Amino acid sequence: MITKRIIPCLDVKDGRVVKGVKFKGLADVSSPVSLAEYYSRAGADELVFYDITASHEQRKLFTDILCEVAKNVFIPLTVGGGINTLDDFDRVLKCGADKVSVNSGAIKNPRLIEDAAKRYGNQCVVISADVKRVDGKFTVFAKGGRENTGLDAVEWIKSCVDMGAGEVVLNSIDTDGVKNGFDIEMLDKICSVVNVPVIASGGAGNIEHFIKLFKEVPKCDAGLAASIFHFGEVEISELKKKLKENGISVRL
Repeated sequence: MITKRIIPCLDVKDGRVVKGVKFKGLADVSSPVSLAEYYSRAGADELVFYDITASHEQRKLFTDILCEVAKNVFIPLTVGGGINTLDDFDRVLKCGADKVSVNSGAIKNPRLIEDAAKRYGNQCVVISADVKRVDGKFTVFAKGGRENTGLDAVEWIKSCVDMGAGEVVLNSIDTDGVKNGFDIEMLDKICSVVNVPVIASGGAGNIEHFIKLFKEVPKCDAGLAASIFHFGEVEISELKKKLKENGISVRL
């Protein structure tokens, strides 16, 4: 049985971890370095680091903070934000990232996925999609959820995987920070059309939401969350214990 992964997410703005609701109303949380160290010790399987305003502000990702984070964690680290070229991949990997997450950069230039997969391997390339329902259709948004691309999310994510993306992070804007549970319908739809790991992001409010995720969407490989971990509402060790008790395979 494939082990399900639990992944905290650090949304970084101006050098600090922040968290909002539906990608808005960002509040300061903590230092990314101290939080990353904590999660590395607390049983997280991986860590995701997003420089969330890099694409919107049309700048490169803050590499000094990233280097500091990478030095202090001993679990796989996925990094995204402002990734537009192969040079950006190179820079982030040299800072200590294990995988690189691309979103707006791939929308602007889909060839980036193919080129990066050829150079660094599929396992290194993660497509991160910010998706929201628009007129009943799952639609891709760019620039941190600010810009409606009009792209159909199911078709877009499938095409990214066909081009070489080895993993998908599916961010539901509708459920982000709301804490009413993951977007099961959306996740089920995406998991049914791709054959690479899918990470669920957006909506986790308690342990039961993770149990429901893995029971109802068994093809989903991982659950990602931010505020419930940042504010101590859910301890990763307790979450994994409960998952195991419910017959869900996790690394304890």
